[in-house]
Amino acid sequence: MARQRLGQHFLGDLGWRKRIFSTLPATNDPWVEIGPGHGEMTELFVAANRNVTVIEADPPLAENLARRAVTDLHRVHVISGDVLQIDIAAHAPQKFRVYGNLPYYITSPILHHLFQWADRILSIHIVIQLEVAERIAAAPNCRDYGYLSAVCQFYTEPKIKLRIPPGAFQPPPKVQSALVEMNLPGQRKSLAVADEPRFLEFVQHCFAHKRKTLRNNLRDLANDASIRAALDAAGARPDARAEQLTLAQFASIFATL
Repeated sequence: MARQRLGQHFLGDLGWRKRIFSTLPATNDPWVEIGPGHGEMTELFVAANRNVTVIEADPPLAENLARRAVTDLHRVHVISGDVLQIDIAAHAPQKFRVYGNLPYYITSPILHHLFQWADRILSIHIVIQLEVAERIAAAPNCRDYGYLSAVCQFYTEPKIKLRIPPGAFQPPPKVQSALVEMNLPGQRKSLAVADEPRFLEFVQHCFAHKRKTLRNNLRDLANDASIRAALDAAGARPDARAEQLTLAQFASIFATL
């Protein structure tokens, strides 16, 4: 119960832990695990002879994992601290995969933090709230499609692998959960945007007021004639809204404007 103040729910059901682990790539790549808790999933990584670096925010749990790393959790390196404050690349090999049972309220900040090392991450596998998972995997012209969808699909190819009931956790959350698989590099490679930070700021700006058309959202960046020309060049309607555009169309409009 110690991690409840951190918004975490432990994967208490062994059957579900095994189902989740069975979806992970059966390779010898090193792993970074975020939010290991008592080591519920860490034990399965160790049993499969995987090298794992675990990042645990709760000091007592981190201390317990460090003690176990000496006895039964061999091949495990324990880092105590807030993942959002940690330079993950400094503790990981050149290429690695990520698994995490993430606190639901900071899923987006953690993903944005991870994307800093998109060139080194092979895949991301996260247990999160189902509603957020559906937003991440949503396609254009879908109600759930928004900036989180766009940024995640820029860096990764997300797919919902499992829907997980509350009873799989201890204590049970009040919402449904899901395991999302996110393989890199996503659309980033094919789009080849020259200035990625500015492009993502532009996309976020486009989604700032979802009820408004893009022409209205972009009027502080360019005049109406330029915006209409950019939309036309991208194959978008003059009255298009952000949720109707693909990443390729966003990239075209960004380049034009």
